[in-house]
Amino acid sequence: MQDIYKVIKSPYFTEKVSFLMESTNQYAFKVSKDASKKQIKKAVEKLFSVNVTDVTVVINKGKVKRSRYGLRRKSDWKKAYISLAEGQSIDMGTE
Repeated sequence: MQDIYKVIKSPYFTEKVSFLMESTNQYAFKVSKDASKKQIKKAVEKLFSVNVTDVTVVINKGKVKRSRYGLRRKSDWKKAYISLAEGQSIDMGTE
C-alpha cells in the first residue's frame, strides 16, 4: 500500500462540506489522482482511527485560465467524500 500521506493530500473545506459534516457525518479530502476507494478508506481509517462506512470519489476537471501568455489549463484533481460510522467524528480544527 502507498504511504497514507501520498493518498490523502489535504482536507477540503467549503460551505457544502461543512453542512455535510454537521448533518450526515461526511468529510471531504483532496486525494491522489491514482488512489482507489479501498486505498482511501484504509488511509483514513489508519490516520484518524475511525470506521469508514462509505467512500464516494469525484474527479474535478481543471479549468482553462487566460493569462498574458495565452490559455493555460489547470490540472485535474480528485476529491473523496468519506462517510463515518454512527457516533464517530474527525477533529478537523475548523472552529
